[in-house]
Amino acid sequence: MEKKVEVVIATHKKYEMPTDDLYLPIHVGAELNKDKDLGYQKDNVGDNISDRNDRYSELTALYWAWKHVDAEYIGLAHYRRHFGGKNYHHGKDRLKWVVTKAELGPMLDKYDVILPRKRRYYIETLYSHYKHTHYSNQLDVTFDIIKEKYPKYADTYEKIINKTSGYMFNMVIMRKDLLNAYCTWLFDILFELENRLGNQNLDAFQQRFYGRVSEIIFNVWLEKQFENGVIDKKRVKELPIVYVEGVNWWKKGTAFLKAKFFNKKYENSF
Repeated sequence: MEKKVEVVIATHKKYEMPTDDLYLPIHVGAELNKDKDLGYQKDNVGDNISDRNDRYSELTALYWAWKHVDAEYIGLAHYRRHFGGKNYHHGKDRLKWVVTKAELGPMLDKYDVILPRKRRYYIETLYSHYKHTHYSNQLDVTFDIIKEKYPKYADTYEKIINKTSGYMFNMVIMRKDLLNAYCTWLFDILFELENRLGNQNLDAFQQRFYGRVSEIIFNVWLEKQFENGVIDKKRVKELPIVYVEGVNWWKKGTAFLKAKFFNKKYENSF
């Protein structure tokens, strides 16, 4: 392989990116916007699912990386969310908080999987939070598919959705053989989910639920690898998340409580 590690950054617009050659910005949904040229690698080249980007979000970048990136470790980040490095929270320039290739390289000698710090909901389970903010039938049908296609994962699924924390945002850096196993499993489930649910006549924000379902079931896949001894928990490293634009925690917290107590679905990202 040509590279030790490469992290693709999913973006749908021109944006300030890390300059480290660890990163490869990917123009997601390029097939849906053929007249737009951001100057980045497009996700509609070769084997791709670019035309599903309005439903799969950053997963079209993950799919492209899975099929085309030649590196021992492959990762996915987001134009507004990155993995933090040693300079996390030092200075005002948030892009300087992002992990560099020089920092990441030594980690990969000790770890097989790099993840963002867990998201903790405290008063919600992964299932109840999804139910209050999106539509729970999407997870219910996903569970049906898992029981049919991957029955050995069923107990793990039930265990995970009742937890109050999980690895979210579809952010990961993983050894290529593990990424291959994960993506084979993930997209097999999501394509079947799409066969059963389609778009459901949802608005543009809510129809991106395939990407949200994957956030939940990544935790199912990972836990099963722990259970099977495929991945050693000691070889998993968590890094902080760098929010390039910051987060309006008041707005986010208010929306979270409205969703829980008044069933007010999310209408946009935060």
